[in-house]
Amino acid sequence: MGEFQVHRARLFSFVPAGIRCTSLLPPAHLALARTDGTVEIYNLGANSFQEKVIPGHETQSAEALCWAAGNRLFGAGLSGDISEYDLERLCIKYSLGGFGGPVWSLAADPTGTQLAIGCEDGSVKLFQVLADQIQFERSLDRQKGRILSLSWHPSGTHIAAGSIDFIQVFDVKSGRAVQKILVDRHLPGSHSRECVLWGVAFLSDGTIVSADSAGKVQFWDWETGTLVQTHPISKSAVLSLAVSETEDSIVVGTAQGAVYQFQRLPVTLGSPEHQWVQTKPFQHHTHDVRTVAHSSTALISGGLDGQLVIRPLMERVEDKNYDAALRKVVFPHRCLVSCAKKAQLLLFQFPQRLELWRLGATNASGKDGEVLPVSSPPEHLLQLKTKGPEHICCSCISPCGSWIAYSTASKLYLHRVQHNNVGIKRVPKMPKRLSSALQLLFSADSSRLFVASDQGSVHILKLLEPGACKLLQTLRPSTGTAAAVYLLAASADGDWLAAASSNREVTIYSLRRAKPHCTVPAYNCPVTALAIHPATNNLVLTHSDQQVFEFSIAEREYTPWSRKVQQHGLHKDWLERDTPITHITFNPKQPSHILLHDTYMFCILDKALPLPLDATPLLNQAMLKRLSERARLSHLHAFKICKKYQPLLFMELLDDSSLVMVERPLMDINAQLPPPIQQKKFGT
Repeated sequence: MGEFQVHRARLFSFVPAGIRCTSLLPPAHLALARTDGTVEIYNLGANSFQEKVIPGHETQSAEALCWAAGNRLFGAGLSGDISEYDLERLCIKYSLGGFGGPVWSLAADPTGTQLAIGCEDGSVKLFQVLADQIQFERSLDRQKGRILSLSWHPSGTHIAAGSIDFIQVFDVKSGRAVQKILVDRHLPGSHSRECVLWGVAFLSDGTIVSADSAGKVQFWDWETGTLVQTHPISKSAVLSLAVSETEDSIVVGTAQGAVYQFQRLPVTLGSPEHQWVQTKPFQHHTHDVRTVAHSSTALISGGLDGQLVIRPLMERVEDKNYDAALRKVVFPHRCLVSCAKKAQLLLFQFPQRLELWRLGATNASGKDGEVLPVSSPPEHLLQLKTKGPEHICCSCISPCGSWIAYSTASKLYLHRVQHNNVGIKRVPKMPKRLSSALQLLFSADSSRLFVASDQGSVHILKLLEPGACKLLQTLRPSTGTAAAVYLLAASADGDWLAAASSNREVTIYSLRRAKPHCTVPAYNCPVTALAIHPATNNLVLTHSDQQVFEFSIAEREYTPWSRKVQQHGLHKDWLERDTPITHITFNPKQPSHILLHDTYMFCILDKALPLPLDATPLLNQAMLKRLSERARLSHLHAFKICKKYQPLLFMELLDDSSLVMVERPLMDINAQLPPPIQQKKFGT
């Protein structure tokens, strides 16, 4: 595998924000909102890849999300506004006041042409979804107490609203409340003074399902207002509820981190009479499960521990293979760390600050696997805080370590770093055309800054001494697309720039001619990482389905090695990994080596060696060390994998040929979370 001196850095105190709500767009897109206001879009059909991220805002966090009018995403929160998200430019398109105080719930009717919101003042308000905006339509009968949950009947004629101590049913046409169902305040032995209806679901047969703060899941006949079934499942609150499209399965989440499934089953074998039965409990979370979703094949949950858990339903998965595996998404599928390879500095991105660290050093040498003593420890050089409520959406440090750039949703910032006195100075005058950026990248010689805009173009800034810049040119794709650019890669010689857009288009620009050179052939899965080889100028790309491609920029086609990989096929263990490659780099001393990593492994892909067969162990490094030199040659293959460093958030090869590995242990994250609800366990 080769020997490297490794900087094992655990300096990045990243903690994922809690998940507040989700909304599923069948068949495969999941929208997710976090407690810090960030909205993420996952493509469940593309290996659950985090395709899009809309940066957070301190005053605009979403309490509820919903899809309407096809693939339009809306959110509402305690600020009292309803917002539509622009999924191309990755920002809030517009916001409209709800006229009822904080908004607790949001739901679209079955046709997607109307939105209903539940407000703090006890009102349910309807909005019409128009071609380019939404418009207030009318209010339904106002009730006492905030409206915490909403559900439309599949016919679109009635709405069930959950409040405190009761469920209200509204006739949409008249706007009148036609039924009021009182809910038991507490279970025997409970001291709760009120029963909060955190979730309701209105089924086609007229059944209303409720989830409440007393730990009960109940089934009601809405016409008579009578209780049909009750299931006390938890000593703490049931916080979330979701129903499958076929209405034969329900999933709920509790404040104790548990997820329960209910299924509609016949009372006896072959009987036409059915009842709801609790069938499966799962415990994959440590804290409150604030939201659940039910796809056609899986139960999806998220909560305050920040983890998105996708639990496939075995009876609905055709093949009992990789598709039936449990998935936990803990870390973002984008890089929050950048490195100054020459200056040996690390820049860590947090929602509202940046941290700059200098790596430690050692004067000692040792054998493979030894831990060397540190002669100078890592040093925290500075912290750069943003002003205002907007979160940082991207950041970067130049290879020389003298420039730091970052952007919020509305403004781009550039700073000059002074190493002698450890100071920082902001560049005061930025070009007027540069309002913000979705991705930033410095050139290899630190003389230019590439700024990817939300309009599909890439701006090139020339960096001037002692601390200024000017706009050189703007690159636009030949297809004219306005899809946002979310990944950039520049060649070491400064001739080429590759840009990956949210529409899965990869454009290669000639920087000398300042125009598009070619586009990479379209592929049906999004790009997760890309880089240009410093010697050959070949572009290496990885996709969410774990495929690896090499594209010759000069020849404008895939290389012979890349075609060989596709003909042979990658190892099944490689393809069944559930975390995407997030960074690619190269070793100048070994031109045939491609260095890449995901969250749980670091890999050197050696193009000079044969690809492994499925019968060959992919993790064979330990085995090779025990073999003789002659026997070792017969077992060598292209994949050299190391799983010593995990969870691995970043990897880079420095100019002195040492590796830096940035880890973030899960135990450290859990230690920074608030304490969960204490549960009595047997034997304690």
